[in-house]
Amino acid sequence: MTYSVSGLSVVGVIGAGIMGAGIAQVLAASGFQTVLYDTRPEALAKAQADIHARLDRLAEKGQMGAQDAAHAKSRLRIASDLADLAPAGLVIEAIVENLEVKQALFRQLEEVVPETAVLASNTSSLSIAAIGRACRHRERICGMHFFNPVPLMKLVEVIAGPATRLEVMQLATDLVGRMGKVAVVAKDGPGFLVNLGGRAFYTEALHIEAEGVASPEQIDRIMTAGCGFRMGPFALMDLTGIDVNFPVTGFIHQGHQYDPRLKTAPRHERMFEAGLYGRKVGRGFYDYSEGAAKPAAPEPPEPGRAPFRAHVAEAHPGFDALAARGLESAADADPILVSPWGEDATTVAARLRLPAERVVAVDFSGAECGVLTLMTPPVASTALQPVAEWLAAVGYRVEIVQDSPGFVAQRILAMIVNLGCEMAQTGVGSPADIETAMRLGLNYPFGPLELGDRIGAGKVLETLENLQAVTGSDRYRPSLWLRRRAFLDLPLQARP
Repeated sequence: MTYSVSGLSVVGVIGAGIMGAGIAQVLAASGFQTVLYDTRPEALAKAQADIHARLDRLAEKGQMGAQDAAHAKSRLRIASDLADLAPAGLVIEAIVENLEVKQALFRQLEEVVPETAVLASNTSSLSIAAIGRACRHRERICGMHFFNPVPLMKLVEVIAGPATRLEVMQLATDLVGRMGKVAVVAKDGPGFLVNLGGRAFYTEALHIEAEGVASPEQIDRIMTAGCGFRMGPFALMDLTGIDVNFPVTGFIHQGHQYDPRLKTAPRHERMFEAGLYGRKVGRGFYDYSEGAAKPAAPEPPEPGRAPFRAHVAEAHPGFDALAARGLESAADADPILVSPWGEDATTVAARLRLPAERVVAVDFSGAECGVLTLMTPPVASTALQPVAEWLAAVGYRVEIVQDSPGFVAQRILAMIVNLGCEMAQTGVGSPADIETAMRLGLNYPFGPLELGDRIGAGKVLETLENLQAVTGSDRYRPSLWLRRRAFLDLPLQARP
């Protein structure tokens, strides 16, 4: 058998929901005769009307020619019988995320389409091998995971099952390119690239909140204002829906043999059980009901300059930057400033034999964005308020959290990097595809490996090793990909 996108004229789409309709629209607009099938006539009628309306709006906005929109509409055919998919050289399934239902559909499709047709699933996390388990020709089955909204999202994950032929993968990736999108290739496994890689952002934030280190509002502010993420982890969970996020997290954790690095926190399940799914129901980690008070970020301070005496107990480049704003280091000064990687303030005070009430730990992870995070050992502090007030006076937005190994940003960023490294180590995707998937699929400001290179592989490794030592948890077990490249001073993005 030969598979070539140049010989592909008819593409079938099964499922007239939001995803299926979006896929069908882009296929028709890309020049393919598109057959959209669903068992529900009302869903088909709605999908056709919505697709036509969206194409008309694109033409009205000048984003598509009027004639091109008319041609795209003419290439879309609505089918009420599965047999109408017989001419298709490729069929994309976009139905309910249920393994048994998908398996039954693929068995039916084998009786309809020729042996040369490729069968693709839009599953976001189910195993391609499992979907095709009962099929006769498993070599022509692959995954094509689009992201919602399909017309706008550029990324498509193309997933190879253990039996999938290379020619099938090539056809799928070529088709993605013809649709004006970017393909990344992922190995079959729970969560593929994007859903697996995204776990660190959510779950570490949940653990930080569960430990009483910081509130969801604080964590979200630190990650957006300080680290450049478009949304914080809690706001993002509310947007995607905890009814989706929690089951996927559990599925991925189980599918990866209960690796503690992928484990969520108890509140995640409690929110799911209580039906507090987020925006779609009006309440999640935040209250979206009409009239509800919205979390307000602190007003940015007016920049200024003032001298401030403190004892800098350990060198850090961040303290050099503070010296330019008036920090004067003196051994006899009352506040004692430290900036640990992966340690809590208590551990640093004990290690350096410092008086705990005078110690203030500073995290410079958000310094470039003007955000600094402070914490102290759990004692009555004589130094925290003066340090916070001075930093605000010289132009920083200050977040104060409870004592925690790795503060907030260090922990979340280190876990994002570590999971990206583990994905590279286990061959879930190439380093380049991991980077592309996280940036386009999750809107991360950097891919996890580039992020690690920006922080420094050695610093990420130090953070994780200290987190593991302080907490005693294998959740912070460093990936071998990270460890080896840190030891050899190699970029994390470098392949062997």
